Amino acid sequence: MVTIKNNFKVFGIAISAILFSLTACSSSSLSLEEYKTDPDNPNLTPTANKAIIFTTTANGADMLYQSSADIYTGSNMAPTTIRIDPSKTYQTMDGFGFAITYSSCYNLLHMTAEDRAAFLRRTYSVTEGFGTSYARISIGCNDFSSTEYTLCDKKGLENFAFYKDETDYVIPILKEILTINPNVKIIAAPWTCPKWMKVKNLWSKTPHDSWTDGHINPSYYQTYADYFVKFIQGMKDNGIDIYAVSPQNEPLNKGNCASTYIPWKEEADFVKVLAATFKKNSLKTKIYLFDHNFNYENSFTQNDYPIKIYNALGDTYEGSEYVVGAAYHNYGGNPEELDDVHAKAPAKELIFSETSIGTWNDGRNLTARLLNDMRDVTFATVTRYCKAVLVWNLMLDKNMGPNLDGGCQTCFGAVDIDQNGYKQLHYNSHYFIICHMSSVVNPGAVRIGTTSDSAKLSDFSHVEFINPDGTKAMVLLNTGDRDRIITISDGQNHFRCRIPTGSIVSCKWDK
Repeated sequence: MVTIKNNFKVFGIAISAILFSLTACSSSSLSLEEYKTDPDNPNLTPTANKAIIFTTTANGADMLYQSSADIYTGSNMAPTTIRIDPSKTYQTMDGFGFAITYSSCYNLLHMTAEDRAAFLRRTYSVTEGFGTSYARISIGCNDFSSTEYTLCDKKGLENFAFYKDETDYVIPILKEILTINPNVKIIAAPWTCPKWMKVKNLWSKTPHDSWTDGHINPSYYQTYADYFVKFIQGMKDNGIDIYAVSPQNEPLNKGNCASTYIPWKEEADFVKVLAATFKKNSLKTKIYLFDHNFNYENSFTQNDYPIKIYNALGDTYEGSEYVVGAAYHNYGGNPEELDDVHAKAPAKELIFSETSIGTWNDGRNLTARLLNDMRDVTFATVTRYCKAVLVWNLMLDKNMGPNLDGGCQTCFGAVDIDQNGYKQLHYNSHYFIICHMSSVVNPGAVRIGTTSDSAKLSDFSHVEFINPDGTKAMVLLNTGDRDRIITISDGQNHFRCRIPTGSIVSCKWDK
């Protein structure tokens, strides 16, 4: 443990002596100035007869603080016991992570190489950090790019080329991340197709020379599918595998600074071409449909968007095996929609691919946001069959940028950095909720259940997993007004764990 001013406890890794201070609203800032070995850096591997425990409190007293608990053999009959039940199995997890936008990379690259390496190790390393395992990028621009662009702004795929946002920012940062954790999965989505592929509607096919809105001209479906292939192969040439794509970020959003409107029938027609093209090129990249809000932008005709595509296409078209599921955001609607979609297509995967914090939800106020975000983002999606959970920008500056006009001007990053020296980091709730999950839940983990006699406490929730190496994991949330002492049991062994009031606690054990 690193004990700092005012005796606050902070997470550490084997790279830095950390100056930690709490600012208004129980926020956290940290300066990376001197480097030394911290003997108590995060250790994600439980030792014999010990459970590892990470704790973050909404009041900022503990922030990913690591402790341990002794494991005892035998059953336990305490009334506050949670008993995992490996016979109840649900989805297999792919991971948890952040969007790696141009803006995030711009800020990261303004840090010193030493400071940046420290931060990325803390975030992504499975031996020196919290093991974050997923990343989301855009295909071309997004609202946190340097400008509006695609990878082929001049007509003809012979003009396809990565822009400086990729070559000078995103690709270098992804390479650094993959050096730290080669198993990080990457999903990519376009915000817009090239303007020369756009039309105002499918009836007149009048050209739509705008970054915003417009439809893909069906005459260019094959060309656009080839565009995706060129992107995937180009990233591969740079040493970066693209694990998955979605055909369009927020296909029902006509108003983003860069956007393309794609109702479900049009996405179905395009996806059929895209899947066949992936198969023809022997790609391994998955396709997730939709990638938008739970409420389908309140459009009755678009309700059950991915279900409509599944039903329209069936499962015998060329490349159908590439279309594995659907992705969702939470800017509208209720996550209970995931239950409905899973019930209608239980063989298809679900992921949660984007959410944000900002001025509208007091995003820098850890006291206000931590518990709500853990409950409404991670728990609400993981317990409804999502295999992955991703939040928006990994890092923005203290002025919420850089960003584009027409995009989000009020978003905060999971981490915000002070541009004065690019050393002072402000950790927001989204950083903690992702790291709490990734620290104990490994890619390939299976979500499991609990026994019927497990403790049922008001203002208290939890989710459980078994990792591929056989270790067990549990993440707990205490929204109540008092501390809880909970006994966690796997039927053969048990340990006691303190869950402070207003806290997240993550546990992993191997006995």
